[in-house]
Amino acid sequence: MKKLYVTRHGLTAFNAEERVCGATDLSLTETGLQQAEQMAQKAASFGDIERIIASPMLRAQQTAQAVSRALQLPVETDTRLREWNYGSFEGKSRLTSGFQESKAEFGVKMPDGGESVFQVVYRAYSLIEELKSTEKNTILVCHGGVARVIDSYFYDMTVDRFMHFFMGNCEIKVYEF
Repeated sequence: MKKLYVTRHGLTAFNAEERVCGATDLSLTETGLQQAEQMAQKAASFGDIERIIASPMLRAQQTAQAVSRALQLPVETDTRLREWNYGSFEGKSRLTSGFQESKAEFGVKMPDGGESVFQVVYRAYSLIEELKSTEKNTILVCHGGVARVIDSYFYDMTVDRFMHFFMGNCEIKVYEF
């Protein structure tokens, strides 16, 4: 049985400030860099990760580089792992009126050029389907919104569970094919 490891990038300034961070391409904070190093050591301790694939976004790439150093593996980049584009909610407080409700409207794009949940699902699920045909245990370095969608691939999710799913910075989840 193959394993798929999924981790979220380390802390960014927007994360620390409880601001919406999707398409905004931020770097990790010092704390985020430390989290990435700690998570990379944990990933190495599993002893069976053979491939690293990361979002092209800076915060994920910085996190993936820590994993690369710990595992002595190259980082592959896949645009399907980029974070959900939250449109005009980018940079605003997570408590901004309408943000949570917009996330639950799966077929509706976020305002002003954002993506719908279905668009993110399409991207993430297509990558998972490809990974099912490989023989390598893989770690995906991505984002909270994408991690939520990946979790929905493996587990049934009601709207309520989808809305309350949370993955901490540099947390690792393990799935099996």
